[in-house]
Amino acid sequence: MFANAIKLFSINGFDIKIDPSWLVIATLVTWSLSQQYFPDVLPMLPQATYLIMAIAAMLCFFASLLLHELAHSVVARRLGLPIKSITLFLFGGVAELEAEPKSAQVEFWVALAGPAMSLGLAFGFWVLEQGVALVFDAAPLRVVLSYLALINLVLALFNLVPAFPLDGGRVLRAYLWHRSGNVLSATETAAKSGSVFGYLLMMFGLLSLFQGAFVTGLWQLMIGGFLLLAARSSYQAQLAHVAFERKTVRDLMTRDLVTVGPEMTLADFVSKIVLRRGASIVPVLEAGILLGHMDRSVLSGIDRENWDSTQVGDVFAGLDEESVVAPDLPIPDLIARIGATGRRKFLVVQEHHLLGVISLSDLTHHLQASDYILHHSHTR
Repeated sequence: MFANAIKLFSINGFDIKIDPSWLVIATLVTWSLSQQYFPDVLPMLPQATYLIMAIAAMLCFFASLLLHELAHSVVARRLGLPIKSITLFLFGGVAELEAEPKSAQVEFWVALAGPAMSLGLAFGFWVLEQGVALVFDAAPLRVVLSYLALINLVLALFNLVPAFPLDGGRVLRAYLWHRSGNVLSATETAAKSGSVFGYLLMMFGLLSLFQGAFVTGLWQLMIGGFLLLAARSSYQAQLAHVAFERKTVRDLMTRDLVTVGPEMTLADFVSKIVLRRGASIVPVLEAGILLGHMDRSVLSGIDRENWDSTQVGDVFAGLDEESVVAPDLPIPDLIARIGATGRRKFLVVQEHHLLGVISLSDLTHHLQASDYILHHSHTR
């Protein structure tokens, strides 16, 4: 998910990472605190003091975010959900689950763990602020503690908004899932709530821009857009999980194949196969035996004036592990291979016999058909 994230350290087996985008929000928080918030709350202090307060508050805020995500992670692990890592990025922090919750109860408790931690931190910082006020007069420290109590309270309340994929949206999905027993339908409803909330935030962002609050408006637009995209992608991911569950390559592959023999010239291959049939990867067979395949990358290495005199058998690509899959390969594993290799089409081979071809478009068509069937089955 975060290809450029840098690992900082590990806590109890959880890898803690920072995405480069985190530097943007860290700088923005430090600037706004040192230039606006702290001078307004506690005027007449040296600028260096405001900067020190801002840096300390920013670091403690992101430590609070980390604890928020650690709470999710610890509860998830105890309930059997593996967690890969925790990453701080532009929009806060995220615990990267390696699997979806197996039940509504698991989803509910994992989702509540983060806001509960934030509420606990808000109370803890408030208690510390009261203690500092009683023991000695340290106004800058009190203001920083007051800010941390407030920001953790805001973080908890914001995350409890019933808008997926926020924690409150996950609680909503858990409730709908428990009530209906249908995780996909629950995800769709929760994702719609996330989309509505995202649009609302973007609308408020536009209003803030028109009122001259540029930073606030831009931030609301960015968060709203992020929630909108995250809600939609979460539903698509859940749809894919349902549609491809227990499916193998054999179930979705194309069996009606266009093949060529090694004796065909490249000129005929282009005119009869590539242009007329629209094929992008074509198996090469001789006497029923799979030799390899032809694709446009092979053609690109041959000059056009040589196509009439060059045969497929002279230039075809041989079989290799990247272009071949077994018929019993689970579809989720195929999707992972597509992501790792960048290939969009594979030959399905068993014991050197060609069984079919499977492509990314086959998966897309199946996903669209599943979405259509599921939607129409709900409306009946």
